[in-house]
Amino acid sequence: MLVDAHCHLTGSYLAPDQVEATLVRAKAEGVSGFIAVGTDLDDSRTVLAMAHRIPGVQASLGVHPHDAKSWTPETGEALEALLRDPAVRFVGETGLDWHYDLSPREIQEEVFRAQIRLAKAVGKPLMIHTRSAPEATLQVLEEEGADGVRGMIHCFSEDRAFAARALDLGFYLSFSGITTFKNAAAIRDVAAWAPADRILVETDAPFLAPVPYRGKTNEPGFVRFTAEAVAGLRGIPSAKLAQLTTQNLEALCGWAPSS
Repeated sequence: MLVDAHCHLTGSYLAPDQVEATLVRAKAEGVSGFIAVGTDLDDSRTVLAMAHRIPGVQASLGVHPHDAKSWTPETGEALEALLRDPAVRFVGETGLDWHYDLSPREIQEEVFRAQIRLAKAVGKPLMIHTRSAPEATLQVLEEEGADGVRGMIHCFSEDRAFAARALDLGFYLSFSGITTFKNAAAIRDVAAWAPADRILVETDAPFLAPVPYRGKTNEPGFVRFTAEAVAGLRGIPSAKLAQLTTQNLEALCGWAPSS
């Protein structure tokens, strides 16, 4: 059994009338669990409602760095109330994106720190987005004591040095379709090297479709191709990789097939 540890099933990512068929296709590929991710307050409310409605879907709620400029004190209060729901497994996705800079960097950092503190308040792990800000991301996590809640580095796209510091903080590394790209040598290296009890797989659907669907719209069922790639890099059967990553997700956030 495979679990997609990070996918987008709401809002502008996937129309409500497409969700059921998308998940049916995923289950036909052996994917029976999904962590659906909210990227702002309204989206988080929609994700939580979906997690209540659809078996096998659990939630990660937060404000994406792209949307950090929308944060207010009221956002934090409302988000904390949502995060206390048992269907919520992670806080985020939160972090830093200094590639697009859709929110000012200082605001991104402020909102990132606020969500780490929320994770501590509710006792749930973090879902981290980091792009073009590796040192700053790690520094914030270290300064805020994020090892107290741990979490996952979603769509891992850094190197061993970054991975080692994240692992030291108790974080897990989640590999996406990028791992199937032959030109992603550093990421493939980490996927082969990382401790077996700290790896996860995800799609980040609808983005970053793996080979053989590279360049097309991604969907949760395609996580099997990432799992097969990571299994190949580690020299283990795909079934073993599926079992391993599902166990790791359960250890990190409490996800289980009966959730």
